[in-house]
Amino acid sequence: MALDGCDRSSTRSGAQGNVITLSFWNGFTGGDGTYIRKLVDDFNKATPHIQVRMNAYMWIDLFQKLAGAVISGQAPDVAVMHVDDIPTNAARSLITPIDEVARALGLEASAYTSRVVWEGGVYRGKRYGIPLDMHPLGMFYNKAVLRKAGLNPDKPPRTGDEYMAVLEELKGKGIQGHWVTPFLFTGRFQFETLLWQFGGELFDPEGTRATFDSEAGVRALTWMVDLVKKGYSPANVSQDADYIALQNGRNAFNWNGIWQINGLKDVPGLEWGAAPVPRIGTQDAVWGNSHQFVLPRQHSVDPARQEAARTFIQWMSQRSLEWLKSAKIPVLKSVAESAEFKSMEAESQFARQSEYIRFPPAVAGIADAMLMVEKAVSQGVLGRASPEEALKAAAAQATQVVQHNRKKYGA
Repeated sequence: MALDGCDRSSTRSGAQGNVITLSFWNGFTGGDGTYIRKLVDDFNKATPHIQVRMNAYMWIDLFQKLAGAVISGQAPDVAVMHVDDIPTNAARSLITPIDEVARALGLEASAYTSRVVWEGGVYRGKRYGIPLDMHPLGMFYNKAVLRKAGLNPDKPPRTGDEYMAVLEELKGKGIQGHWVTPFLFTGRFQFETLLWQFGGELFDPEGTRATFDSEAGVRALTWMVDLVKKGYSPANVSQDADYIALQNGRNAFNWNGIWQINGLKDVPGLEWGAAPVPRIGTQDAVWGNSHQFVLPRQHSVDPARQEAARTFIQWMSQRSLEWLKSAKIPVLKSVAESAEFKSMEAESQFARQSEYIRFPPAVAGIADAMLMVEKAVSQGVLGRASPEEALKAAAAQATQVVQHNRKKYGA
């Protein structure tokens, strides 16, 4: 949804009188679009000398449009992208280093809730992103289903043993408690979470070889496959059926993204809770991602526009509490420790995972290789190959992809 057109005749000219008009692009076309639009409106009211015109596109369209805009000299002044998209766009010179902006705003690692989110905006030793939020996987649970099965609806399981004991209890009552899907949402995210919990990694530190077919990877995918084989999950679960089943009382647990919070709030009469993903493996870990501010490359540098863009980023960052209502968790410690955020019950549960949220490696073109992870999960969950076979074949393909991308983007 394009919220406003990009009038480069005004934005390129810098100031119109005493007003600078900035162009801001993002991919917030879902429920979070309402929140970002309100924040931009509030900024425009608060800063009459700087006005922001926002365009929101589907994420996949955003990157295609950004490439064309940069090449033609029509790039937006500020944009937002996911942390795992930063390396590719930096390698393509579509965004520029933002170290000076971070220093000018006095941003330091110690102010953030997670080392990973602060370092997530760095590619090849240079900062390209300033964190806005994190949005991890977590566990939703149906309190009514647990109560009906004679279980404590206010004490969700935290360990692997506790989790399996509850699933077994539910199975005895005819309830398949955890539905496993073969899709990105949320099968792949669950696999990555479990891989890290069992001590594995997706790729080697240099991003030259896939390693998700390790013993840890096999244990992770086997755990998921066994839920189907042993009857804790139905087979061939369709996209989002696990989430819908939670709402309909057909399952008890759903590992899903924090972005589902507001949807559950709108379900009449649903008794639900949120909690961190249980520690199934040997250590705490959970999949997550982050939206970060970036500066697209311009054909010419205008100091006044740079200062205006910095003002906008700072203003938005300082008002992240309003943004968190769109179902995100804070990246700044000051916000995470505030009474206002702690009163956001479900979001606070997801935020308990902040210190051990994990991102894919900062490697250009990594999204191409991650498709192979998704393929392995699908093959395993659907029973088309054993976990070992599915992971081995996918890892070999993923290694070819990352090696090709090293040549494409430079080692």
